[in-house]
Amino acid sequence: MDIRKLQRAIVDGLEDTKAQNIRVFNTEHLSPLFERVIVASGTSNRQTKALAASVRDAVKSRGMQVLRTEGEANGEWIIVDCGAAVAHIMQPGIRDYYHLEEIWGDKPVKMTLASEVKGLVKAAEARLGPTKAAPAKTAAPAKKAAPAKKAAPAKKLGALRPPAKKVVSRTVGVKKAAAKLARKPAAKAPAKKAAAPRRGR
Repeated sequence: MDIRKLQRAIVDGLEDTKAQNIRVFNTEHLSPLFERVIVASGTSNRQTKALAASVRDAVKSRGMQVLRTEGEANGEWIIVDCGAAVAHIMQPGIRDYYHLEEIWGDKPVKMTLASEVKGLVKAAEARLGPTKAAPAKTAAPAKKAAPAKKAAPAKKLGALRPPAKKVVSRTVGVKKAAAKLARKPAAKAPAKKAAAPRRGR
């Protein structure tokens, strides 16, 4: 049996059900019974049971054997024994209390997790910046919006000009009319009729 394929199957089963804080340790130098210890956390009894079932399915689907499963009745700490590798699926409080990393964690095994791959992809996108298509999308609305902003002031200025001309023409007309009136001579008052001479007696 290839131990690398077995540990990959177990880790894939844990990741499929969103296990937390997955750690893989090489234990060949500590025990002749198994070569790998894999520790992972589940947030509840329901999730730890789902994680154990997912690990069993992943291992069996790749043609490998699961010897036994212990602790499913309780759900706080479930052990899935796959022969050369043993998976410990624990709730956070139980994991912090027993701290298996101190017992089996002398030689951690480096494995690429799916969550780490997603993180690397996001970091690469941040370094490279947006794609060429992104600026084109943002530039299109800016070009359409620019003429609208320029056209608006022109219309407002054009609308204000005609009334200004009318006001000027009216004031000029009033001034011309006043000048004409000033030039005309004042009308002479009609002469009073002379009183008829009185006849003597």
